[in-house]
Amino acid sequence: MNMQDAMNAADRLRQNIGKVVVGKEEVVELLLAGLFGNGHVLLEDVPGTGKTLLAKALSVSLGGEFRRVQFTPDLLPSDLSGINFYNQKTGEFEFRAGPLFTHVLLADEINRATPRTQSSLLECMEERQVTIDGVTRKLESPFFVMATQNPVDNQGTFPLPEAQLDRFLMRISMGYPSLEEGVDILLRFRERNPLEELAPVVTAAEIAEAQRLTAEIHVSRDLLAYIVRLAEATRRNPGVRLGASPRAAMALLRAAQGLALLSGRDFVTPDDIKLVAIPVLAHRLLLHHALHVGVGEAPESAVIRQVLGEVEVPAEETGAGTGKRGG
Repeated sequence: MNMQDAMNAADRLRQNIGKVVVGKEEVVELLLAGLFGNGHVLLEDVPGTGKTLLAKALSVSLGGEFRRVQFTPDLLPSDLSGINFYNQKTGEFEFRAGPLFTHVLLADEINRATPRTQSSLLECMEERQVTIDGVTRKLESPFFVMATQNPVDNQGTFPLPEAQLDRFLMRISMGYPSLEEGVDILLRFRERNPLEELAPVVTAAEIAEAQRLTAEIHVSRDLLAYIVRLAEATRRNPGVRLGASPRAAMALLRAAQGLALLSGRDFVTPDDIKLVAIPVLAHRLLLHHALHVGVGEAPESAVIRQVLGEVEVPAEETGAGTGKRGG
């Protein structure tokens, strides 16, 4: 696969998702950047805004194995990873794989499960492997986790631990539709569910190749230093108790590379980094106290916006890559 093939695969995914999801082009772009950046994505918003619908539309569009798990308070870690059970016919223990052994995992309402069950995802999301009874089993590539969660003040939810949040490359909010989008949603879904008519448009092998290409996207040393300075600036902010870690800086790099590929470039620009900074960094911050921010903006997002305004942006390279794709 070359750059053009990867862009064609991304276009097919956009068009297929667009048959179900009305609007939300920026959200879809971030979701695909997370997929191509070989990360995992957390979709967070109030119930009914289309989080699960978007996740399902992308899952159906991707070839390969797909599993959906509805997270509930009684869900156990073994319900995800699988178990070793005793086969009375053979007189031996056999492994029965759980839903983690897939290419795409939809963890629906992840914060309704207990912290113990949530923590069972740590190893597979970071190391792409699962250890059960001392035996480590590798997961096939690609392995992509999409999780949805309701706001933590909703009844029956458990806040995700910091280590679990750090495993997600990005946290994306859907937001409410505009008036026109709301009307289009009613028109599109009043007689049938277009999700039922979707078919895969990209294979698992194509996604794995696109992820390999994304990792090769050029990033200048000045932009690498810019990413590190952004992470350091969050640690120095007086309102932040826990700032962005080196893993967060790596996530910012991977997300920016994914966005560059989706834009048809083989190099990252400062704008790529700025566009993904809030989705990548905001959910990784712990604040000392609630900050006064504008209506509808989370205090963590306000901190990242402030940091982006303070850290000097390096000049863009010229001739660093092939440039944007033609129309």
